[in-house]
Amino acid sequence: FRDRQGRVERMFVLGIDPGLSRCGYGVVEKRGHRQRAVAAGVVRTDTADNTPDRLAELQGEIRSLIRDFTPSVVALERVLFQTNVRTAMGVGQASGIVMAEAINAGCKVVEYSPNEIKLAVAGDGSADKDQMEHMVRLLLDIKKPLRPVDAADALGIALTYLAHHGIPEGMGA
Repeated sequence: FRDRQGRVERMFVLGIDPGLSRCGYGVVEKRGHRQRAVAAGVVRTDTADNTPDRLAELQGEIRSLIRDFTPSVVALERVLFQTNVRTAMGVGQASGIVMAEAINAGCKVVEYSPNEIKLAVAGDGSADKDQMEHMVRLLLDIKKPLRPVDAADALGIALTYLAHHGIPEGMGA
């Protein structure tokens, strides 16, 4: 991207695959027309701990990621339906923590459905986990498999934002 003075700008997008036990994260840098993975991983909380402590731990980790990478945007997977109510509650709570931390840090927050993410990354709204992980690695030129898959999912969410909104407001190509 070039700003109004013609300088190449860079932008960081933090993708989050929310969860209370495993919360995937991926940071993608966009500089001009190039995009690259800067970080990817999973924040884990101990299921033996009580929920408030786990949420506080997740909040601290998300706050650190936002502070360390200063993303312009935090993109999350939107939870549409879960058959396991307990899992859905944890995912919803984790999503709320992520969104609140992002807004408080001045980041834009966007959510995408699983089908939107699969379509943007793999070109197929019904792509499976292996297809998605392969396409994320291909798009970001990552040689080694991304494990756990939550990290690949999070990078895919960041890539979805870039596919939909690659140029920040006020900047021309």
